[in-house]
Amino acid sequence: MTLFRVEDWDDAYANGANIAGGDKWPEAWLGPAADFRQLAGRNARLDIAYGQHAREIMDLFLPKETPKGLFVFVHGGFWIRFDKSYWSHLAAGAVAAGWAVAMPSYPLCPEVHVREIAQSIAQAVTLAASQVEGPIRLAGHSAGGHLATRLICGGTGLPEPVLARIDRVMSISGVHDLRPMLRTQLNDTIGLDETETKSESPALLAPVADVPVICWVGANERSEFVRQNALLANVWRGLGLATDAIEEPDRNHFNVIDGLISANSPMGQALFS
Repeated sequence: MTLFRVEDWDDAYANGANIAGGDKWPEAWLGPAADFRQLAGRNARLDIAYGQHAREIMDLFLPKETPKGLFVFVHGGFWIRFDKSYWSHLAAGAVAAGWAVAMPSYPLCPEVHVREIAQSIAQAVTLAASQVEGPIRLAGHSAGGHLATRLICGGTGLPEPVLARIDRVMSISGVHDLRPMLRTQLNDTIGLDETETKSESPALLAPVADVPVICWVGANERSEFVRQNALLANVWRGLGLATDAIEEPDRNHFNVIDGLISANSPMGQALFS
């Protein structure tokens, strides 16, 4: 029998330092994202305000035809970094499949609490839903995976009519149990306490909508992300949801989201087919 205990929680959630060439991210995303915005031209509506905070803005990318529905992508960054400008190119697969894509920025910790970020994302989804008809599909990466799944647990201010339109959710490398964050130096900035980790962890909450949930992670990611991925699918399946846990071969925490670029990728097929 081999027992395992996490001794270094900072290393357990450290991505760049544990990926060959990891130091090229996030800057490697900026060029493709800017190119996509330029190519989108009139089909891109940029910097739409959805709230009062300066960071409560989103971009909306539209297909040439009437959208099949709305896809919302929520970026990661441990709730403390990045904005929508890094990820625009990830809308390519959804737009090619005929979906409108909303990509919000949001206020960051420590200026706000994680619970307030979830409320901001609910506002973004609500505004985007008012501009695009049809079903809504949510996805988020890392901390964004937490936020996407948190939205279907209630208590974020997401209106019932909008919640009722959500028909698929994908968490990509999501953090679904926030309690381990209390053991990291990252939390010096995030500012979680024990009460908030329990009230804002999707794995500790019950979803309020019967929505299929796909938990997707790179097989080469840190073991904590792989564990967190399986955790939510397991717990929510036990609560009656249709779930799946995917470990995509040869993918790490950074390149796992590349699947969103193509509607024909395994990830694109899972979201848009």
